[in-house]
Amino acid sequence: MGFRTLAIEKRSSEVWEILGAVKTEFGNFSVILDKTRKKLQEATNTIDRAGVRTRAIERQLRKVQELPQEDAAALLGAALDMESEQIQDEEEEE
Repeated sequence: MGFRTLAIEKRSSEVWEILGAVKTEFGNFSVILDKTRKKLQEATNTIDRAGVRTRAIERQLRKVQELPQEDAAALLGAALDMESEQIQDEEEEE
């Protein structure tokens, strides 16, 4: 019976060590989870602000007359082409 008790005590000690390590890692996980929550909240706030700006712009644009589809595509196509070129130039500089 003595050997069995000794083996149980040894295993119990190992289990406590493992639980201590798990507790430490769980504390680290909690810190990372809190940082993630904060970043997600920041992203949510940014999206909410963009939504507010979008609605403000839409209110102002209600006063503007729409162009025919072909004219709009021609105007925006040229602007998008110029913007694409600028983005490519910036990427090449990096």
